[in-house]
Amino acid sequence: MGEKLKGIFLSAGFAVVVAFIARMAYCYYDLGIQGATLPANLPYGGETGAIAAAIASGRGFSSPLPLPGIRSGPTAWLPPIYPYLLAGIFKLFGIFTYKSSLIIRSIDMAFSAFTCWPVYAIGRRAFGRTAGILSAWFWALLPDGIFYSVIWTWDTALAGLCMALLFAATLQIRGRSRLSWWIGYGALWAFSAMVNPSVLSVLPFLALWAIWPLRENFTQAIKLALMASVIFMAGIAPWSIRNYVVFHKFIPFRSNFGLELWLSNNPGVPDTWAGFMHPTEDPQEAAKYVRMTEIPYMEEKQSEALAFMRTHPRDIMRFFFRRFADNWLGVWDAPADLWNYLPPFLKATLVWNCLFSVLSFAGALFAHRARSEAALPFAFVMLMFPVIFYVTHTNGRYRYPMDPIMGILCVFAIVYPLSRLRKRSFAKFWIADSVTSASEFTR
Repeated sequence: MGEKLKGIFLSAGFAVVVAFIARMAYCYYDLGIQGATLPANLPYGGETGAIAAAIASGRGFSSPLPLPGIRSGPTAWLPPIYPYLLAGIFKLFGIFTYKSSLIIRSIDMAFSAFTCWPVYAIGRRAFGRTAGILSAWFWALLPDGIFYSVIWTWDTALAGLCMALLFAATLQIRGRSRLSWWIGYGALWAFSAMVNPSVLSVLPFLALWAIWPLRENFTQAIKLALMASVIFMAGIAPWSIRNYVVFHKFIPFRSNFGLELWLSNNPGVPDTWAGFMHPTEDPQEAAKYVRMTEIPYMEEKQSEALAFMRTHPRDIMRFFFRRFADNWLGVWDAPADLWNYLPPFLKATLVWNCLFSVLSFAGALFAHRARSEAALPFAFVMLMFPVIFYVTHTNGRYRYPMDPIMGILCVFAIVYPLSRLRKRSFAKFWIADSVTSASEFTR
């Protein structure tokens, strides 16, 4: 009975079940406090909800501003997969209804819970079975993983699952020459890009690392890489073609980069970004967006942002540093300066944010010291994924796709020194026992 119970707890599947229960429990608590989520609530409404509502209403992929009475026409503000998923829920269960809220939240919580499986696969392949199962449990109970999958009705949870699957697939496919695997690899990247294009920041690094062992057979390596690339391009082609037909411009993923860049790089930015200037918050900007239409508006914002960046390098560096701090610590000011003004809950949150990031970097360092094959791809994700957000703006939700990877590194940061200490203690015991035996033998 004891062994059977132990086997259950050492199962990644059981971690998935517990993860889903934990998220459902928090959802029940959150609904008890806030009640039914309404379209005016940003985490449920926002651009995602507005586009999904337009689709469900028969107006197509359009009108991204969640403001009453504003129908701004076709959009490429977001990639298509998650808005269409939410639109399907709206079509079946009503637009912005309580039932729709419960259904889409449950789906998001399932995405987050299922992330335990690729997390387990990554941890096991990189650091061994113990690290794998501990990583799965760490993710199952990680507060950040629970919070964002419940609160934000966005692509957040699905993007986290995609990133974990991409990383696990990269470890699995490295040095392998099976064509079907590389076809699947390209398809997975295409699907993930249509969920959240931010994952593409690590594509060239992970793909090159995966193909590198095959470099001696150059012809075969090129064949596999080309096939994966063709599948990837075919996967994103329908969305790109739609955007070209509608906007007469090549937009492979999403159109709103200019706005995001401007919100974080303009004279009105107080700290890291000027959220109050967003069209969803500023009626003048909303009216301007509708009047100009989407693409000219985004192009103008990008031009203004680039002009500001060229003429205000000191401000840009200050913003960049603050976003870097905010990405890893959850605050852009020095923690010591904030400490005396924070309530206990926020103090605990700040401590956890700092600890989570420090342990993640320590785990990446230990992976290198342990000569783990996966040390390099871990470093790629830690270093490259957040860069785009240093330039635009940061948020815990934006970092979420890399949180499963950070969780694995946190676990290894604890497991590795403990295993070294255990080996050292065993070695000392063995040496001492050998010396004692030798002394007794020579008497």
